[in-house]
Amino acid sequence: MQIAYHLGAHCTDEDRLVRALLKNRGTLGAAGIVVPSPRSYRQILPRVAKSLRGAPAGAETQQVILDAVMEADEAERLVFSHDCLLCYPVNAITKQGFYATAPQRVAAYCNLFPDAQSEFFLALRNPATLVPTLIERVNEGSYDTIMGDQSPIALRWAPVIRRIVAAVPDIALTVWCNEDTPLLWPEILRAVAGLGPEAALEGDFDLLAAIMTEEGLVKLKAYLETHPPASVEQRRRATTAHLEKYARPEEIEVEVDLPGWSAELVAALTAAYEEDCAEIADMAEITFLAP
Repeated sequence: MQIAYHLGAHCTDEDRLVRALLKNRGTLGAAGIVVPSPRSYRQILPRVAKSLRGAPAGAETQQVILDAVMEADEAERLVFSHDCLLCYPVNAITKQGFYATAPQRVAAYCNLFPDAQSEFFLALRNPATLVPTLIERVNEGSYDTIMGDQSPIALRWAPVIRRIVAAVPDIALTVWCNEDTPLLWPEILRAVAGLGPEAALEGDFDLLAAIMTEEGLVKLKAYLETHPPASVEQRRRATTAHLEKYARPEEIEVEVDLPGWSAELVAALTAAYEEDCAEIADMAEITFLAP
């Protein structure tokens, strides 16, 4: 059995991916791909993973999980997607660092079904825009609640990924930048589902519908129908052109107004993020999706 874990990160998905896959539950189910509702596992998976304390789950524990998340008797591929599988938003930045528990969590999820083929999927986000959205996400959140004593410049993704790879050397991990998701969305859907690029799925326009005007989305669909793209690159170019003209600014722009954060600091954080993404893309152990 294959197990796919879409881990977020926080403030990159808002359950859009799992909702899109659930639209295709019948089609996916016929192929042996099961997509449970997140409410069936968003608590049990972290709880069981933590309880294992580094040991592989036994057959009885595995069956408890399967009984909780599946109606079918068996599956070829099981898809889990929730941005709190790594940690709660309030724990994304702690005294121990940025996503400090991610390596242990990922290793623990590999142990939930030790005989299965586990795959992990993770979208990165520029810390300069991640921190403001984390503050909004946490009840009664404040800058101090999220950041504590951590320096903003210490929020680096490359060390997080390196620690995950060190904890699980043979990991199957696919990574992409959240900022690129609108151009990668159809490929991401199929990668998480375990399908090839030509597979027919509903939901290819779900993300664009959230960030484009209705007029822009109608025109994009009409253009793609009358000018069927011959390649993924052609579809992306058409999408980019329509996004540039019809994107909703309030949906794609994040105002960064945080204590002590100057324009220079935001620029430095963005530059460090771009350096991290380039480093991660070069890691042999990682599958990095990019437009």
